[in-house]
Amino acid sequence: MKKLYLFLLLISSIASIQAQKNIHNLIVGTYTNSCSSRGIYVYEFNSEKAQLRLKKSSDSIASPSYVSLSKDGKFMYAVNENGNESTVSALGFDQASGKPSLINQVSSKGADPCYLINDDNNVIVANYSGGNIAVFGKNADGSLTEAKQVVQHYGKGINPDRQEKAHVHMVYFSPDKKYVLSNDLGTDKVYVYNYNSTATSDVLTLKDSVSVTPGSGPRHLKFDKKGKYVYLLQELNGEITSFSYKEGKLTKVFETTILAKDFKGTFSSADIEISPNGKFLYASNRGEANNISVFKIKKKGKLQLKGQTGTLGKGPRSFAIDPTGKFLLVGHQYTNNIVIFKINKKKGTLTDSGKSFDLCSPVCLIFDEGTNAKKRK
Repeated sequence: MKKLYLFLLLISSIASIQAQKNIHNLIVGTYTNSCSSRGIYVYEFNSEKAQLRLKKSSDSIASPSYVSLSKDGKFMYAVNENGNESTVSALGFDQASGKPSLINQVSSKGADPCYLINDDNNVIVANYSGGNIAVFGKNADGSLTEAKQVVQHYGKGINPDRQEKAHVHMVYFSPDKKYVLSNDLGTDKVYVYNYNSTATSDVLTLKDSVSVTPGSGPRHLKFDKKGKYVYLLQELNGEITSFSYKEGKLTKVFETTILAKDFKGTFSSADIEISPNGKFLYASNRGEANNISVFKIKKKGKLQLKGQTGTLGKGPRSFAIDPTGKFLLVGHQYTNNIVIFKINKKKGTLTDSGKSFDLCSPVCLIFDEGTNAKKRK
């Protein structure tokens, strides 16, 4: 009887551990100026059942359109996209309860910030309308200092409606954290900066820049799993450009499109992600397309288009793949919902799970991969 009890206890413990591995926090940033939203929402996502459960939300903050989590999971950093009044927020984060709590806000030093990254020392922000990059220090309590540095971009592109000046759309660490890459939609360039994380002023110094197709509008990029290739998604022409990468140097090796051959409508490329197994790349498209293109990642930075899947909503600005690689969740800015797709891990294809959840203007989805080690409350 005692052996049976111990055996059942062991089975129960294994089941409990497995259940915890299937639970992750999904953090969603929203626009607050088009419908009723408190800003940041934290959901519990069950990757076994494809279920979302709302845990907590922030107290009301203005349009946190991009959110970044600290490495230890104790803090969140968010842009507050609000024209010339834009700010950057530092928030404490309780991973177990899911509650974000505002610590402080500082001026973003540029209009309409749309992306940010952070490490142990700094928070680095891309200001879209301001056309610049702002670097903020971190205090011990997670709060933000005033800006250490502002790097202004100059120039314009051939599209008079979208490229009348510089528009910084992204900042991104290289895998070794020695460099910061920055996409500028307005100037059709990717800038590479040397990164000195402990500097008090010149945290970023320009190392190089690479020009892409005029009028293409570089928006988002991703490194492959080995850090040898970079995939750049361009908003205005729907292209993906592959670069080989080594020590801050980008060299173009391949280019393709996320558009179907027979597509004739309006489009606006948005987000790009790579599956956890490193085998597939996904890119979302808005406008009249409202779909996600699926690519198989081939050798030497090449991509093979596997097809497109409609996202069942309008404005798929952001999507996220859960840490298990089983599901892809799409946030729709204009139909105000999150739709869950199942991923075929062998083929990369997407199928509708039949599950969706209403939320005002979700435009940033990120998973907190540390939560499966936390006890649920």
